[in-house]
Amino acid sequence: MNVGGKKILGTAAIAAILLAGGAGCSGPGRTFTKTMTLGGKKISARRLNNGEHLFVTYCSACHGMKGDGKGPAAIGLRPPPRNFTQAQFKFAAVSSGQLPNDEDFLRIIQKGLHGSAMLPWNDVPEREIMDIVQYIKTLSPKWAEKSPGEPIVPAPDPWGAERKAEAITRGMKVYHGMAQCLSCHPAYESKETINAASLELSKREATLRPDAYHSEMKDSDYGYKLMPPDFTRDHVRSGETLEDFYRTIAAGIGGTAMPTWKGALPDDDIWAMAYYVRSLVEIKGSPAADARRAKLVGELAPN
Repeated sequence: MNVGGKKILGTAAIAAILLAGGAGCSGPGRTFTKTMTLGGKKISARRLNNGEHLFVTYCSACHGMKGDGKGPAAIGLRPPPRNFTQAQFKFAAVSSGQLPNDEDFLRIIQKGLHGSAMLPWNDVPEREIMDIVQYIKTLSPKWAEKSPGEPIVPAPDPWGAERKAEAITRGMKVYHGMAQCLSCHPAYESKETINAASLELSKREATLRPDAYHSEMKDSDYGYKLMPPDFTRDHVRSGETLEDFYRTIAAGIGGTAMPTWKGALPDDDIWAMAYYVRSLVEIKGSPAADARRAKLVGELAPN
């Protein structure tokens, strides 16, 4: 809850702190006495100790006192809270599998992840958030061994508002006929339209899953299966602006079946897919979206 502009922990989180060693304890019992090099940066002991204290206060209820995602409030949460000891992250603006930059942490913490228990923490001062981020890096040895990935910076949008319709059409073709997004996410067009897009862009006949108009559960590196979102039904975790969609498509989603498309597709096509996905999200939950899905499912059903 919020009191005086600050998020205050509930009784479960307070109990976790008390069990860790008493209300006067500054965290899980670790005291940093020297500067550490984490993610290629030197971090002072003062920042790490402050970050530990803030992590316990704001984050441990879900992410756990050890940062392993097993806090007292984590029970039943889907998706589960991030396990920071793995040093694997989904929504960073780096190639899939690489360590995130501080700017990625800041964006995710301040904006939250839609449709999950990770709410926006935009009322916590940025300096405090960044101290928490530095402390999180002490929870996995990977941060002492590696530096973050090169940030993925979007090229200028080649389409613009005046070419929006053209971008959506191109994005639809790339989604269904080249990038094969429908192997995990739903298809959103008729079999004939998908086949035409595949022949045009990939020079081959399209092959549809038996349940092509619904998402298909996929394995992940997090120890549990994930359901890719249906853009006309589900929340999109890391933002719904055009730039957010570009970033997620370009970078991929670490530890999942969603690959990095930056370098594998031209930037024009990544932007086009961002326009197309945004057009689907814009009709999310509408009668028109439900009617279109029902029609497509009916067409694919055997006679």
